[in-house]
Amino acid sequence: MSAADEILDIVDEHDRVVGRSPRGEVYARGLRHRCVFVQARDAAGRIFVHRRTPQKLVFPSLYDMFVGGVVGAGESYDAAALREAEEELGVSGLPAPRHLFTFLYDDGAGRTWWSAVYEVTCDLPVHPQAEEVAWHDFLPETEVEQRLADWPWVPDGLEAFERLREFRSPGRPGAARE
Repeated sequence: MSAADEILDIVDEHDRVVGRSPRGEVYARGLRHRCVFVQARDAAGRIFVHRRTPQKLVFPSLYDMFVGGVVGAGESYDAAALREAEEELGVSGLPAPRHLFTFLYDDGAGRTWWSAVYEVTCDLPVHPQAEEVAWHDFLPETEVEQRLADWPWVPDGLEAFERLREFRSPGRPGAARE
């Protein structure tokens, strides 16, 4: 089955399932669906960064600081986060990613999806999927920050990264410390 044929849940503005459609149709018609974003760090705290392959259906050849993807029909966010992280990193036995927050991504041009953001530590050797990842490395967060203005990033990942920085900001009650 091709990626375009994968069945996804269609959701409303409250993240309630209202139907199902193949991924290709979801993208073509701009139907709201669900995605997961997993920030993977190595044991040294560096962030896994990659460039997507030119064959990707959405945001080909752009850089991303998250692994992840769409949530399949009937799949939970948590299950999708683990599945996508293991697939894209090319590992098995990854600990369950920790859910941090969920937000509605909407670019105002017909691309909208509920986005669950997770984090996970991967101290296993990674072997990313060649059909998903054209280049990868673990980069210190300061280098990722420096590259924000220089590299072409996926817009939804960039928004998730900005929200994650806000989520972790020291002034926010209950914020995680880095």
